[in-house]
Amino acid sequence: MQNDPRFAVNRRQLLTLTGAAGLTGLAAACSGPGTTTAPSSPEGPDTEGPAEGEVSFAHWRAEDKEVFDELIADFESENSGITISQTISTSTDYEAQALRRMRGGEIGDVAPAFRGTQFESFVESGLFVDLSDTDLVSRYNPSLITVGEQDGKQYGFPYQVVFNVPIANMDILESVGVQESPQDWDSYIEMLEAIKAKGITPIAFPGADAGNAGQLFNAMIMNIAPSDDMCTKIQAGEYKLTDDWFIEMLRLYQQLGDYVQPNAGGTAVEPAEQMFATGDAALLSTGSYHIASVRTLGGEFPIDLAPPITSAPGEARYVGIYNATFILGINSASDVQPAAMAWLEYLSTPEIAARYADGTAQFASVQDVEYSNPDLQAIAPWLDKELALAPRYQFTDLDMRLAVEASAVDALTGTDPEQAAEHAQEIVDQRIAAS
Repeated sequence: MQNDPRFAVNRRQLLTLTGAAGLTGLAAACSGPGTTTAPSSPEGPDTEGPAEGEVSFAHWRAEDKEVFDELIADFESENSGITISQTISTSTDYEAQALRRMRGGEIGDVAPAFRGTQFESFVESGLFVDLSDTDLVSRYNPSLITVGEQDGKQYGFPYQVVFNVPIANMDILESVGVQESPQDWDSYIEMLEAIKAKGITPIAFPGADAGNAGQLFNAMIMNIAPSDDMCTKIQAGEYKLTDDWFIEMLRLYQQLGDYVQPNAGGTAVEPAEQMFATGDAALLSTGSYHIASVRTLGGEFPIDLAPPITSAPGEARYVGIYNATFILGINSASDVQPAAMAWLEYLSTPEIAARYADGTAQFASVQDVEYSNPDLQAIAPWLDKELALAPRYQFTDLDMRLAVEASAVDALTGTDPEQAAEHAQEIVDQRIAAS
């Protein structure tokens, strides 16, 4: 089928509006700080009162804590009446519990949402205020902030552009004769086999962390599904997990099971990162958002992307995945909204967004950002390629998404693909019936 422009991006489209010149130049208590259980109107932030008080900044990016600490220190030195406190959860816990905790006034005067399910639940519950009439809109790449819109209103601003595909130790890949990521399935398996023959684990896979384990699903499904809105159609019941194409994908997952570490299904994300950082594994299955933490853990080798291509030679529609995520918004329950807005406005300046991007090895959605991070330079050419917007976030039912992704992990770790598909489809059917 033809590539759907709603799901594809290339470097020119992205960087024309995000500072192409810069890239070519590089190429808990019950009530937390500043919150209350009585929400204000979600129609717009309160900007009338004094910008002061303690702002709770809740998120899931533990690997970004040091960078945010530096930005917070500088912000507080410029805004003497405001303090910022970080509350950091794992991505899985944040996805499952953030809405309840934020509505209860425990955390998050400023907080991000994952694209898809969580963002929609934040908006529909009245948690995120409408930011359409603020000057923040003009600060961001308009082609990327659509994921923070609903019903024509801007409720949040995605702060990150990430690649949700495996990252690779290029020293190891080059040692087996691979200069760039293979462009078909057989070549990909040949690469993994050659790495395994050297006594190195080909892929570090964090199967015990659902949020990170599910990232591989994006690349595995992008070329094998019958359409680009495959997850939307699974959720609607139009596609079944017992369809031939989905079971075939699970068979490919089963094949990958020969190339992951022992007990991959029980491995947390931190040990998987450590395996990759120390050279015990050639690939980390998660995404570019873990490059910074790999550097912190001591990894000094060149890193590039290595997405699995499930197609035959020359038949791939897409060669990678991107996502615009970490959608920052203002909590309607906050009673320090002027201070919260000041923090969000600070993060939304090109200079501060550049510091965040360089410090975390992630591209920013803010316009006119100039980068200097060598890892961003290395992976910038991927922005020229045919990329799909991460399909896993098409699900608006989190339980359904987790069940579908769990079938892939089950197949990778030894469950018969047909059995894994049938079990997950039962859960999908139950969720459809309950909706």
